[in-house]
Amino acid sequence: MSRLKKSDRPYDIVLFGATSFAGALTAQYLAAHGPDDLRWAIAGRSADKLGALRERLPEGTDVGVLTAEVSDPDSLRALAGQARVVATTVGPYLTYGEELVAACSDAGTDYLDISGEPEFVDLMYVRHDARARETGARLVHACGFDSIPHDLGAYFTVRQLPEGVPLTVDGFVTADAMFSGGTFASALNQFARGRQMVAAARDRGRHEPRLVG
Repeated sequence: MSRLKKSDRPYDIVLFGATSFAGALTAQYLAAHGPDDLRWAIAGRSADKLGALRERLPEGTDVGVLTAEVSDPDSLRALAGQARVVATTVGPYLTYGEELVAACSDAGTDYLDISGEPEFVDLMYVRHDARARETGARLVHACGFDSIPHDLGAYFTVRQLPEGVPLTVDGFVTADAMFSGGTFASALNQFARGRQMVAAARDRGRHEPRLVG
């Protein structure tokens, strides 16, 4: 846990980008499945859209509303200071994500995103990992992007099988869903930045500690 006093903060979770396609789905899930004592808020740049989203949540949902803008670092720092965890769906992350990572790193606030952008993940490690370690912030990228369909799916399958026997797992993934606008923009951005993506990965490799085997 962070060495900073996150227990004094008004919210356990702040969902930033709550009015986006993925954000609205996440808000609906939190409203339906979050613990009764969960203190949470939806956040974004438009108070009107946030208010409309809150009206669509199940009756009796106790959720705060906070405004912040990716182009206003002060608003992001204020946002990070009110939460134990900030989850963000605001992408493309390479374009809009870094200021929030920096704010959470400074505030000792745990950070989650759904980025599938390797360049962004590598750059955030190089630029903000050291500060996050100082404050105790945990920066977790690509939440659900790989873990849910692949790692957790394989884990669930293995748990249904007999223990103590040789095992090989082959995975096959199919999908017929459409891209959201944010996902499509992120993909186009990464396809156009192959050289920068490789450079970021190499730079991260130079900064990562070497494992001693």
